Amino acid sequence: MLILTRKLGERITIGDDIVLSILEIHGKQVKIGIKAPKEMPVHREEVYRKIQEANIKAASPDFSRFGVLSEALKKDKGVVDKEGE
Repeated sequence: MLILTRKLGERITIGDDIVLSILEIHGKQVKIGIKAPKEMPVHREEVYRKIQEANIKAASPDFSRFGVLSEALKKDKGVVDKEGE
C-alpha cells in the first residue's frame, strides 16, 4: 500500500486517466474529487461490497429450485408427447 500525505488543493495522479483531488478538509473528514474515465466504475467501499455480494448471489444457482424446474419440464414434455401422437 502506498501512503501519501496531501494538503488541501493537492492532487494524486493514478496512471494517465485518474486524478484524485483534495477538495475540503473538516476535522477528520476529507472531501476527495475523483476524475476518471466513464467506463471506470468508482464506488465507495460499502457500495462496492454490496454490488459484489449481489453479483455473487445472482451467479449462484438456487439448487432447491431444480426439483420444481425438473417437474415442470417433465409435465411440459408430457404435453408435447401427447400432441405428437
